[in-house]
Amino acid sequence: MKRLTAIVIGAAAVAGLAAGCSSGTTSSASGPSSSSSSSSSSSSGGGGGSSSGGAVVKAQNSSLGQILVDGSGRTLYLFKADTGTTSTCNGACAQAWPPLTTNGKPQAGGVSAGMLGTTTRSDGKTEVTYGGHPLYYFSGDAKSGDTKGQAVNAFGALWYVMGPNGQAITSAGGSGSSSGSGGSGGYGY
Repeated sequence: MKRLTAIVIGAAAVAGLAAGCSSGTTSSASGPSSSSSSSSSSSSGGGGGSSSGGAVVKAQNSSLGQILVDGSGRTLYLFKADTGTTSTCNGACAQAWPPLTTNGKPQAGGVSAGMLGTTTRSDGKTEVTYGGHPLYYFSGDAKSGDTKGQAVNAFGALWYVMGPNGQAITSAGGSGSSSGSGGSGGYGY
């Protein structure tokens, strides 16, 4: 009987995880990890907030060319499964790819302020968008400049770094850190 109970509980956990990974829904029982929170104190994994509480988005040179990063230099990604400004990454997806959230108006650090925006996530948090795309971190990036999430196929679609023009940079990547000034980097969407 104990074994049957363990199997039923395990199956329910897998089903719940699969439901949270669905790229076609925006509802989830669990939200992103607290490390994705952006505040003026720049909490771990936060968005390098400004004194007004808004996450900072800026451009930085990398081996992929100029890419978007937060105020602390952490790489930002877009998810190809997202449609418009609506995030489809929730639950387990948001644990692996925490959204860049903000407590105020996002701040442009050398990028187009007109391309910055926000969207309300299914958990009620405010996520930063750029060029109409919700922005995310990759939990596998250990330090500023890492691009280990580049061209990763996870949770039903590909993940790419973004250029300051608001387009995905689709060239292969996954480097451990940024280096050099890079080239134009295969912009495309």
